[in-house]
Amino acid sequence: MDQKRAWGDFWTREAANKTKGGKSGGCLPDAYAAIDAAQRQVWGAFAENLSRNARVLDVATGDGRVMAHLLAKRRDLKLIGTDLAPRLPEPPRGTRLKAGVSMEELPFPDNRFAAVTSQFGFEYADMSIAARELARVLVQGGLIGLLMHRPDSPILEHNLRRRRQIEWALKEKNVLAMAQRHLQIRATGLSAIPEQIRAIAQEGHRRFGAGSAAWEIPEAVAQTLELGATDHAANVAAILRRITEQAENEMGRIASLEKACHKAGDAGALNSAFENAGLVIQQENEVCAPGESRAFATFRVLKARCE
Repeated sequence: MDQKRAWGDFWTREAANKTKGGKSGGCLPDAYAAIDAAQRQVWGAFAENLSRNARVLDVATGDGRVMAHLLAKRRDLKLIGTDLAPRLPEPPRGTRLKAGVSMEELPFPDNRFAAVTSQFGFEYADMSIAARELARVLVQGGLIGLLMHRPDSPILEHNLRRRRQIEWALKEKNVLAMAQRHLQIRATGLSAIPEQIRAIAQEGHRRFGAGSAAWEIPEAVAQTLELGATDHAANVAAILRRITEQAENEMGRIASLEKACHKAGDAGALNSAFENAGLVIQQENEVCAPGESRAFATFRVLKARCE
């Protein structure tokens, strides 16, 4: 699985959705607004402890929402975000962005930043190498804020449900294979759209709900065939391939999320990575959405050990 490609595709689609006026909830479940509010509170509190005009690096920045939360609290901060994905949404105004950057090899000199932040990013990296890199670019006594996944997180639960929905549409119902067969038959002069595909979309909606992958995929396939009924078959086939690629990339993204959640839950490996990098945990607490008792993340504040 190509993690860079999977997340690059994800953020490209998120940016397009945001441009069209849709909501951009990242990989969060339907209650993302409450979760985002909790994240905003966490980063606002972290920002209060930073020195004036502090340089801050946000790694695995994605759509730059951590930088936006920090700026909402402290307009004086100097913020730059990096991410492994080669294509990213536009960063918040007043911040800078470097795409295609590995957390294990940051393109910055030693002792550059007063603080480093990461929201659901550090656990995707080789944590031992990444911890040393974060410590390297920090000034002595600098702070690191890490909002990290949990193996019991509702975010992971939501994404695993979505993976099951994709598998239902692609493997159990074979909706894309069915569409490809339709294109082959269409070449013989039979152009009726398979009613089975529309029926699968309706079943996906009924069983998994509106907005589920089990509805989205067959619905996209049905619309592609209907709108492309008079188009060249090669053009329709190209769109179907793109739908397939997006589904496969989402499966890859969810696989990397699942792995990251379990890595974040390995306290021994995590603490070893911090200790070997000279980082000392100052704060560690569970984070819940407002009105919820179940934690969706763990927030850790670490300090670079002074020599």
